[in-house]
Order: sequence, then structure tokens, then C-alpha cells
Amino acid sequence: MEAQVTWHDGLSFSGKADSGFTVNLDGSVEVGGADDGFRPLELMLLSLIGCTGMDVISILQKKRQNVTSFEVNGQAERAEDHPRSFVNATIVYHVSGKAIDEKAVLRSLELSAARYCPAQAMLGRIIPIDLQYHIYEDEGQGKGRLIKSGTYTHVPDSEK
Repeated sequence: MEAQVTWHDGLSFSGKADSGFTVNLDGSVEVGGADDGFRPLELMLLSLIGCTGMDVISILQKKRQNVTSFEVNGQAERAEDHPRSFVNATIVYHVSGKAIDEKAVLRSLELSAARYCPAQAMLGRIIPIDLQYHIYEDEGQGKGRLIKSGTYTHVPDSEK
């Protein structure tokens, strides 16, 4: 895998990787940027939740779960002092559908955390990542009734 960033002005860069897509990067006005692009750490959090989200939905589909809506939210706390790296993260999965099996959701989270998501494997070695899930019964017309919520705790092999 290869990637490059090209500087434009101030803290404005454009980034491009093997896929050929371009993303704008910038800093806030307070630090000298023009506020016209993603912050690099925002992309790191998006990478984490996008990676695990793709795993989980793929596994749920293979398990023939009738998912009608799926969303993954992420939150990362940063250190107070520089380099202001992440100190922990929380990933919340919202799964809506018809008769979604909680065991299938838990197994999907487990497989993503333990086997498939490289972003979670890398970040999970250096910060705790809390995985939470909410399962909704789809009642039609964009309405869902919460039927299960919980937390999945992944223990990396190195800690077993």
C-alpha cells in the first residue's frame, strides 16, 4: 500500500492512496489552517469505524441476518499533552432489522476485533477500545424499537 500527501498552502494538503481517491486535509484556523479538510486524526477514527463496520455488516449478511439499517459511531479521547494521541476509543454499533439475533451480532463484533479489522488490531494494541451495540427491531417507516443493548469486551491474544 502506498499513499502521498501534497501540500497546497498553510496546512492544506490533498492525500491520495492506491485506490486513486483524493481527500483534503487541513488544520483549524487556530493552528494556522484554513479549516477546509479533514484532520489526520479524524481520518484515523473514520478508518477504525469504517474498517470494523465493513466487517460487521459483511458477517451479519453472511449469517443471513435481515439488517435494514446499520450505523457505526466512534468517539476517541485524546491526551491533554502533546502529541495529543488517542488514549481510548468507543465504538457503538446500531443494528436495525427484523429478528436480529444478538449472538450473531456478538460473533460479528468478535470476528472483526479478533481476526479481520487491521485498524482495530493496530489501535487496540496501544489503547483500550470499548465496543457497544444496540439492536433495534425495524417497525417500518424509519421507526425502530430498541430490543437489546450491550458491550462486547475483546481480550487480545497477547493478554490471554
